[in-house]
Amino acid sequence: VSSLSMKTLSSLLLLLIFLKPFTCHPAGRNEKEKGSNKLLLVSFDGFRWNYDQDVNTPNMDLLVKQGVKAEYITPPFVTMTSPSHFTTITGRWIEDHGVIHNLMFNPETLRKFSHKATQNKTEWWDNGVLPLWITAQNQGKKTASFHYPGGGATYKGQSVDRTLVESFDHPDSNETEWRENIDMVMSWFTKENFDFVTLYYGEPDKVGHSKGPETEDRKIIIEQIDRTIGYLVEAIEKHSLKDKLNVIITSDHGMTTVKKKPEVQEILLSNYIKFSNLVKFDILDYGGFGMITPKAGKEEEIYQALKNAHPHLKVYKKEEFPEHFHYAKNERVLPILVYGDPGYSVNGRFILYVNKGDHGFDNEDMDMKTIFRAFGPDFKENYLAEPFDSIHIYPLMCKLLGINPQPNNGSLAFTEKMLIDTSEPNILLAAIILS
Repeated sequence: VSSLSMKTLSSLLLLLIFLKPFTCHPAGRNEKEKGSNKLLLVSFDGFRWNYDQDVNTPNMDLLVKQGVKAEYITPPFVTMTSPSHFTTITGRWIEDHGVIHNLMFNPETLRKFSHKATQNKTEWWDNGVLPLWITAQNQGKKTASFHYPGGGATYKGQSVDRTLVESFDHPDSNETEWRENIDMVMSWFTKENFDFVTLYYGEPDKVGHSKGPETEDRKIIIEQIDRTIGYLVEAIEKHSLKDKLNVIITSDHGMTTVKKKPEVQEILLSNYIKFSNLVKFDILDYGGFGMITPKAGKEEEIYQALKNAHPHLKVYKKEEFPEHFHYAKNERVLPILVYGDPGYSVNGRFILYVNKGDHGFDNEDMDMKTIFRAFGPDFKENYLAEPFDSIHIYPLMCKLLGINPQPNNGSLAFTEKMLIDTSEPNILLAAIILS
């Protein structure tokens, strides 16, 4: 072989080495054949960003060394379970995906459905935005939802490959059942070759509501969650998934202590407006946020009566609601929106609310911030990430699964630094050849 052809061959080899990290792989079936890793998304409802700081959590502490931790993440407004979870699984702001509340409601028929009843209502969830389960399935992946909000609906006629929806009387804090759920999910990955599974737990939200976030009961449930995370890590090892499964652990919102009399003057809207004369329909008595549909011609009267009624109550007409919340530009949002300062629940006709902790408040309040942990073959170890919005989890999950995302409001720029750069060894090899 001539020296010229050898030089050309070397140059070609060098070019291929440089190009390899940037080669585009078609999404879907080709990615599956390429062997992209599996993904488990775990959500612990109502896990405030600092809940693990006053409790002994050896398993979560170990994950900091073995994976990624964000100082905190910011959920979307309104800081509620179903809207926030659907933002995570779609990468869309709440005003775009349309799941604007935990409760399905209709201001014309005056009907309201409970949070649990809403889980099976496709008409509440299917608003033209595809969640990641369906997008992944359309690109050759096999997906499942274990109690995750929205998993029980169908989207443009498509269902999640496998879905389990929480029953009305589901026990949120049964530790044995928590472990059994993990065992089942592990079998889905290993025996049935699922690619993407979402797993939801209703704690520590339930304890945060009933007992309060600053109590021993909350600390006890965090210790239980830590043991469960330890069990998850062991199960991954046991099922030989350590090198094949990425795991993201997160939540939907935080929790704050509800302020009550005699310490404060509680917000009671009937002190300022006469519901029977002015209000056609309302979503109130549900934490720190509410909405009102006025009777015909009564919007301005309600607005004027409420806007300066209480020093800790914010009142807006729909068209004037702050845009940075990315919330009000949806047809389901009612004409008048109200929310309390952190800790101030919005009561309607009577003070019926018994919760000691709650959410639904401004997502910029630190008590509403939540957690992000991640580990697995594609994540760096001992990496502390800057705070980011939960909406950016969606493009990260698409990247991990090797699929093309749907249009979304998230960005990989906020999360890609936590991933191992697989291109580095090839660039190093090229540098060696050059020398």
